[in-house]
Amino acid sequence: MSERGSFRSAGGRPGGFNKSGGKGRPGSKDGRGSFPKRGAQGGDNRQSRPHPSRTSSPTPRVSVDPARQVAFDVLVSVSARDAYANLVLPQLLAERRITGRDAAFATELTYGTLRMQLFLDAVLAACSDRPISEVDLRLKEVLRLGAYQLLFMRVPSHAGVSATVDVARATVGEGQAKFANAILRKISERDEAQWTELIVPDATDQSVPALSVRHSHPEWIVRALADALGEEAEIAEALAANNERPSVHLAARPGRITASELAAQTGGDVGAYAPDAVYLPSGDPSGVSALREGRAHVQDEGSQLVARALASVAMAHDVHWLDLCAGPGGKAALLGALAAQNNADVTAVEVTEHRADLVRGAVMNMPVNVVHTDGRLVGEHQALPENHFDRVLVDAPCTGLGALRRRPEARWRKQPSDIPALTKLQRELLAAAIRAARPGGVIAYVTCSPHKAETVVTVADALRRFDVAALDAREFLPGVPELGAGPFVQLWPHRHGTDAMFLALLRKQS
Repeated sequence: MSERGSFRSAGGRPGGFNKSGGKGRPGSKDGRGSFPKRGAQGGDNRQSRPHPSRTSSPTPRVSVDPARQVAFDVLVSVSARDAYANLVLPQLLAERRITGRDAAFATELTYGTLRMQLFLDAVLAACSDRPISEVDLRLKEVLRLGAYQLLFMRVPSHAGVSATVDVARATVGEGQAKFANAILRKISERDEAQWTELIVPDATDQSVPALSVRHSHPEWIVRALADALGEEAEIAEALAANNERPSVHLAARPGRITASELAAQTGGDVGAYAPDAVYLPSGDPSGVSALREGRAHVQDEGSQLVARALASVAMAHDVHWLDLCAGPGGKAALLGALAAQNNADVTAVEVTEHRADLVRGAVMNMPVNVVHTDGRLVGEHQALPENHFDRVLVDAPCTGLGALRRRPEARWRKQPSDIPALTKLQRELLAAAIRAARPGGVIAYVTCSPHKAETVVTVADALRRFDVAALDAREFLPGVPELGAGPFVQLWPHRHGTDAMFLALLRKQS
């Protein structure tokens, strides 16, 4: 196996969001520990730029580092087939029996390259006269993963260049491998800070174009997050948080295991805010027995908080609960466990059949009835009568801009043109949720997006059209800081270490 260093997140800090600010593990010279950053000075990388060969074919029988090969294969699947990294990567790691540090290296290389794609492309553009858009897709992914290693992972330059050129030689041929070698050597002449200074010269520039390149987000997403934050000073911090590796959060299912017991079993830490949350010490939850036994599940703490908030609102009559958009089942499982403690039942609705199956698997042995139908059919489907449910959750389909840490390819796939269709669906689902709630019942409107069109604008429309009143959602997230002026709640990765979940609580008046 080729020499390898320990990885860092794209934000320059070891690991993901860390409330304690702890540092990564010290390394050794066995190729898997920590290595010092490079500080070599280089010349003008815009001169004597090489051009890729267009005539090469893959060279057979080249020995390639398996971890880097996996990362390359995932990146190509994401780019060429619109695959999802979080689905393809675990499958390839399992098929090729890559575990431990090799799996961790492949994971960081894959997700980091996807997160920092715009920045990496700007660096690559500074090293070649040929526009990055014209470079062959497979060669482009080789160059990106090589650049990410050199700039954001503690991999010695010679090892990073050599191992990546091996990937190029095996996948795109000798001629293009020579081009890759020349480009990567140019990149290795500068470190991350020096490249940032070259491509975004003014360190004080907080304009949208500068922030977009520096933090590797499309400009429209930078604008949307800045608009939602309303605090210009925080936008750089929010963007940087999206480039950190998120820690894995578990939800201890109430009545089956406590957070303290789960933390003791896993070696994790009890969550800061949600009473059922546990933070895992590593990114792989596969060995946690409580998951296999149905006593816990993987769920971001922000998702736990919004489900808990709905369940915490005082109700005189509290029997029937509804999850209107239940797939893949995390919130339905938490609500099901809470409902069991309150002698209530849950109807979980999911429009996509395979996601409905995921919900069924998540809520086994709970008082939850999974219904495969469209949540907008309230009043038309026999399982969805009007004026019936005491608590209703509508976790509406959205752009997912609040989970860019976990789904980095989403930032390159989503477009502003997606917003109108999504907001139309969100308004229809919220209207259906209001119809489903009984008078006096409570509706939780949730999105994993801070985009105003998907959050406050959608809720304002419902408040105008229907006889509902907004509750102050902050009251139902005790101990959570920096929740703003209310009545709605917007969580943020850089403030709370959660996904950017939005929550509005509405009480139906009549």
